[in-house]
Amino acid sequence: MSVATVHPYPPKTSFNGGDLDCGNGLLLLIRKHIDPLEPGELLEIVSYDSTVEVDLPSWCRLTKNELINMHTEPGVWRFLVSKGPFTPPEETSPPSKPATAAASEAPLQPVQLKHKRKKPQMAITQEVVTPHIPASLPEPADAPAIEPLSVMSLGSWPRPRWMLDALHQHLEDRLDDAAFQADADDAVQLAIAAQERAGIDVVTDGEQRRDNYSSFVGGILQNCQLIPVTDLLPYVDDPEQFNKELQALDVPAGEVRHPAVFGPLGRKNPLTVHEVRYAQSIATKPVKVSLPGPYLLTRTMWMECISDRAYDNREQLATDIVRILREEIAYLLAGGTALVQLDEPVLTEVLYGEQGQGGRTFMCGALGERGAQDEELAFAQKVLEQVTKGFPTDRLALHVCRGNWTTDETSALTGGYEPLVPLFRSVNVGTLVLELCTPRAGELEALAGIRDDQRVGVGVLNQKDSADDTIDDVIARAERAIELFGYERVLLNTDCGFATFADNPIQSARAAERDLGLMAQARDHLRAKYTH
Repeated sequence: MSVATVHPYPPKTSFNGGDLDCGNGLLLLIRKHIDPLEPGELLEIVSYDSTVEVDLPSWCRLTKNELINMHTEPGVWRFLVSKGPFTPPEETSPPSKPATAAASEAPLQPVQLKHKRKKPQMAITQEVVTPHIPASLPEPADAPAIEPLSVMSLGSWPRPRWMLDALHQHLEDRLDDAAFQADADDAVQLAIAAQERAGIDVVTDGEQRRDNYSSFVGGILQNCQLIPVTDLLPYVDDPEQFNKELQALDVPAGEVRHPAVFGPLGRKNPLTVHEVRYAQSIATKPVKVSLPGPYLLTRTMWMECISDRAYDNREQLATDIVRILREEIAYLLAGGTALVQLDEPVLTEVLYGEQGQGGRTFMCGALGERGAQDEELAFAQKVLEQVTKGFPTDRLALHVCRGNWTTDETSALTGGYEPLVPLFRSVNVGTLVLELCTPRAGELEALAGIRDDQRVGVGVLNQKDSADDTIDDVIARAERAIELFGYERVLLNTDCGFATFADNPIQSARAAERDLGLMAQARDHLRAKYTH
């Protein structure tokens, strides 16, 4: 049945945002309604807040959704927005005059907020679900040992074009979960087959089900919603600077999604256990998995005016993030995962990042503002210690790099590991998986103070710039690490993943397979040399 409308074209759907403004939850409601639409379909947004008349057109320009019409009545604004560009239907002739208010739906009553504050607060009327907390956690199961000089896939792998299409449709609720998982299974088969052809020792599923390495959890956790980074503009302290940083990214900011927390976080469904389970069912090698670390997630999720609906401060948020990660790790280890890697690249942002050169949009994801360096490192160390406490040390790893969203080396951070050694020593991880090939990472000798029981996954290839590298280059880099740490403590990997962000792979799948193959050849040479 067609819907009468005050606009030149009928909307596919309509919702009433009441007196919410763009900085007070309206954008989250818009995202909830516009995502399931097909490109070119129309959404009507009804608002009773006058500021939306200015802010909504700006949001449309930034997100490349087309504002088709704006109709004003006394105290009411009705916006007609197309998801992406709009092509008028050929058989429809727009009326010469907009319909009157009487021709539209019955007058809508304003939605009144229960509380108004000088500082905008999240005020969407979304149901807050009681977090699921398991009564007990399972014990670790046995897993294959990772031998010295093993070559490991760091995590991400380039997605096929059809997988990217499926990923975006799934994020926008236009592809059901069963169809998405079937497509993802096919993509994982391709990723693991390439890794095994290259001859490496420890494989991953290539993170094929994720839109990026960290914020994907926002689409799984209870009381959390994934929104494009562009939708955060009204929430930041300096929108103009934030917009400049977004425009400078190689990744389209509208394709990078950010978790918005609107209630107490819970883990009703696994974050990555299903990824590992499927990878184990088809792989002939041990499987590792990467999880975003607790400091990274806290910095990413804690955004003023969003998070403080559920948490008074980020320390409270971190408590739930620690609990959720411990639940996930327990189930991963119980399922025989060979290695669980916590990704904490933002640690280098604490040390070396500056606004506009990493800063809030480091790694192409919005991050809450950081405090003083010493305070941030102490906080990061505390939450990492809490997450890892009590688990088998040799089954846990920590990854640190300096950014992996562009092949432009001048855009990534520069600085050595020495300030992080105390943190490395204190955290219950047996392997440090580190960016070490690029000169930006400083000298290998800076790691001399790590614990004797810690192995080093040495970045022996810079995946951003490896086309001219040879097996001799890889061998030389690995031998420097062997001289410093000893043969038994060295593992081999690239500096970072091949496609940290799904829409912006650093390399092609063919080039990635070549890199892994070079490392496997170097491993064979070194094992022959050091075991005879």
